[in-house]
Amino acid sequence: MKTRLSRIFFASLFAFCPVAGRGFEFSEHTVSPSGQFIVYGADDATRGALSEVAERIKANFLSVLKRRDAWRIAVVVNLQSRAVNLPEVPATDLRFSQTETGAKLQLNLAVSAKTDPLTIERALARVIVIEMIYRSQTGVVAGDVYVEPPGWLVNGLLASAPNKDRTELVGVLSTPAREISLTEFLNQRLETLDSSTRQIYRAYSFVLVQMLMDSPNGRSRLGHYIDNLAFATNDPIADLRAAFPELGDFGRAWKTKIADLKTGADKDLLSFSQTDEKLNELLQTNFPSRDGGQESVSLESFSHAKPNPTQRRTLQEFSQQLLLLATRANPILRPIVQDYQRAADEVVLGRKRGIEKRLAELRSLHTRLAARMNDVEDYLNWFEAAKLETPSGIFDNYLQATTSIEVQKPRRKDALSVYLDAMEMEF
Repeated sequence: MKTRLSRIFFASLFAFCPVAGRGFEFSEHTVSPSGQFIVYGADDATRGALSEVAERIKANFLSVLKRRDAWRIAVVVNLQSRAVNLPEVPATDLRFSQTETGAKLQLNLAVSAKTDPLTIERALARVIVIEMIYRSQTGVVAGDVYVEPPGWLVNGLLASAPNKDRTELVGVLSTPAREISLTEFLNQRLETLDSSTRQIYRAYSFVLVQMLMDSPNGRSRLGHYIDNLAFATNDPIADLRAAFPELGDFGRAWKTKIADLKTGADKDLLSFSQTDEKLNELLQTNFPSRDGGQESVSLESFSHAKPNPTQRRTLQEFSQQLLLLATRANPILRPIVQDYQRAADEVVLGRKRGIEKRLAELRSLHTRLAARMNDVEDYLNWFEAAKLETPSGIFDNYLQATTSIEVQKPRRKDALSVYLDAMEMEF
């Protein structure tokens, strides 16, 4: 599930975006409460909202690491409009330089109405971790290449923020898939993954950060690990072993932490009827037409034509929602949810061959499975009511409610009713 930043911030952020190709005036700026973030561009409200988001992310990191705010390098954030005619310009551009007055961090954010809020959140988190790495490194000189913080560290710290809802993130671990080793995971790069596997990467990032923090003196050791990332080697496992010697067998600890989080996620699985209802809601999604008109098209229509960029984005969101549903889906329906999700991914990639037949088979299987489960439920209800010698207790709440209603129902006082009540008590 995506992390939600301030609604006010993003509403104002996209409201000020000028005509494509024009930049912002940088004469006005806003300094964050701690003084670390200096934001240029946009209006006062937007700059203030962005500085508030940056301060909140930093406060969450300090809370996770149990550290005080001791920043030394200021961060300059430039908000710029994203030019439509320059799609190759990256949404985020971080520049780390050494000046006469010391180190300087400058983050350029090119934003538009289509900017993913998570992109901005990760960019801010990344620059905060880089500042932690280099605040005490006095030997850095102009021209030195700075060390990028590992992707798992940035994403894991974001996911470990206090009071954060991690239900869907942890639920991703319950999706049936090949469990990768810690070495394989550390060699992955988030930017090279497709949309359906990025959420899995974030879930494993959360696992690793939690595993490190749960080790003896884990939080302080994690802070020390960040402080020394400037001297990291090309062997991430060796660096982690050096920073967390008391953790022991990393492979075993990795599998144990995954199993623990899976156990917690399995307790929140949806019932068959709940999964079926949510799946039916998703399958009613209407995708925009190719010409951008009001008419919508179905998923099956993409078996005849490749999706355009707008349709592709909608399909990616549809695939992401199916992936999240699969994490909590009832085991009986989970394979069907996953098959729909894989079909949507193939449509996004332009692989339309056989899609129409696969979707028809999925729809038929889904319908037959739902009908069979309804028959099973009806039979169990009948068996409970008519054949079971010892009540199972499933209907106790209903019977108690019915009895309560009968007890509370006022009795009639006419002669015939009094006579019938007396006969009922007698026999």
